Amino acid sequence: MLDLTTQKLAEARIRELADFDALTGLPNRRLLHDRVAHMVLAAERDQSTAALMFVDLDHFKRVNDSLGHTVGDDLLRAVAQRYLGVIRKIDTLARLGGDEFIIVLPDASAATAAEVARRLLEVSATHFSVAGHALTVTPSIGISMFPKDGEDIDRLLKNADTAMYKAKELGRNGFQFYSAEMNTETLERLLLESSLRGALSAREFVLYYQPLVEIESGTIVGAEALIRWRHRDIGLIMPDRFIPVAEETGLINPIGDWVLCEACRQARAWIDAGLNLQTMAVNVAPAQFRQRGFVELVAGALATSGLSPACLELELTERTVMHDADIHLGTLDALHRMGVGLSLDDFGTGYSSLAYLKRFPVGKLKIDRSFIRDLETDADDQAIASTIVSMGRNLRLTVLAEGVETPEQLALLREMQCEMAQGYYFSRPVSAEEMTALLREQAFMNRS
Repeated sequence: MLDLTTQKLAEARIRELADFDALTGLPNRRLLHDRVAHMVLAAERDQSTAALMFVDLDHFKRVNDSLGHTVGDDLLRAVAQRYLGVIRKIDTLARLGGDEFIIVLPDASAATAAEVARRLLEVSATHFSVAGHALTVTPSIGISMFPKDGEDIDRLLKNADTAMYKAKELGRNGFQFYSAEMNTETLERLLLESSLRGALSAREFVLYYQPLVEIESGTIVGAEALIRWRHRDIGLIMPDRFIPVAEETGLINPIGDWVLCEACRQARAWIDAGLNLQTMAVNVAPAQFRQRGFVELVAGALATSGLSPACLELELTERTVMHDADIHLGTLDALHRMGVGLSLDDFGTGYSSLAYLKRFPVGKLKIDRSFIRDLETDADDQAIASTIVSMGRNLRLTVLAEGVETPEQLALLREMQCEMAQGYYFSRPVSAEEMTALLREQAFMNRS
C-alpha cells in the first residue's frame, strides 16, 4: 500500500491554481470561459437571455502608487468578498487580472443585470477598512446581453468592455449597456486617433478665422483662430469631433502649439499687408496651458513671427484658470507682463470666483453663446448678459458676446453697451483668404 495523500493534495493544488485566481480565490479566465460556455448552452436550450458584466475599479492604480501593492492586494480581496454578497449562487464572479472583474448572470434579463449593477454601486459606496486605511473605490460597469450582444465569450467580453469604457467617459461610478451605436463610436474614435497621430506631419490641419467686431462702429478689429482638419479620406472634420480625442491621447499639446505659431504668423502677414488687425485670439486647451514651458512657447511663437505681444490674445475657459488657481496665477502674470492679452472664454458657464477674477490679469470676458441664443425672448438671458456687461465695465474689462446671429440680438447688446461681438450675423469662420477680403472690405461698418 502507498500513501497518496501528498500526491492528491498536490493535484488538488494544481487544479486550484489552474482554475482559480491566486489572490482572491475567484474563478480565473480559464474557468470563466468554461462557465460562460455552460451559460450559453443553457440559454440556447431554454431560449432565455443572460448577461455578462465587465467591472473595472476607478483609479485603483492610485492605491498601489500611494499605499503600496500589499494594501492594493488586500483591497482587491475585500472588494471580491463584498461583490460575492451581491450576486446569486448560480452567478459567477471572476477576476481577469489587475482590478478587472467579470460577473456572469445566467437566466437574467436586462432589468436583472441593471439591478445587480446598482447593488454593486451601492456596496462600493461604503468605505473599505484595509490595513488601517479607510478606502473608497468605485466601479465602472459595462453590460452585454446574450444573445443580442454576442453569442460567445469573446464577443460578450469585447462588447461589455466597450460599454465599461463608455461608463468611464460619462463620469465613472456607473454602468452602461452595450449598443451597436456605441461600437460604431468606438471604431470611429480608433480611426480618428490613428489618423490624428500623422495629421500634423502630413499638414492636414488648417486654420479658419471668425471676425471680432466692435458693436458701435461695426469695424472688424480682430479674428479668432479656429482649427479644422482636412482628413485625406473623410474630408473636413470639425474640432468637436477630434479635439476630445487629441486631449485624451496627449496630442493636444503639439496641435495647440502649431495653432499658436500659425495664428501668429498669419496675423503678422495681415498687419504687414496694411490691414486693420488689432487682435488675434487663440484658444488654449487646459493641458496645453498647464504644460511646462508654456510661457516660453508663447514667447517663441511671437519672436518667430515678429508679432507684437499686444496683438495676441489667449482665450482660456473659466475651468482652466480656476483649477489650481493659485498655481496658474504665476503663468497668467508672466503672460501679462509679456504684454499678451488674456480672455476668459464661455464666461458664466463655469464656477467663477469674483475674488480670483479680481486677481487674474484678464482683459476681456466673452459672454457664452448659450446666453445669447434666446436673448430676444428670454428675460433671464437678458438679465445675465446685462449683468456680465455691467460687471465687465465696472472692472474695466472689455466684454464680447459670442454667437450673435440676428440684428435683434445685436440691438439688445448695443443697448447694454456691450463693446464687441462675433457670430454668424457677421460671418461664419472662413479661410485665411476670405478673412483677408473681410478685413479689406470692412462691410459691417455702421451696420445697424
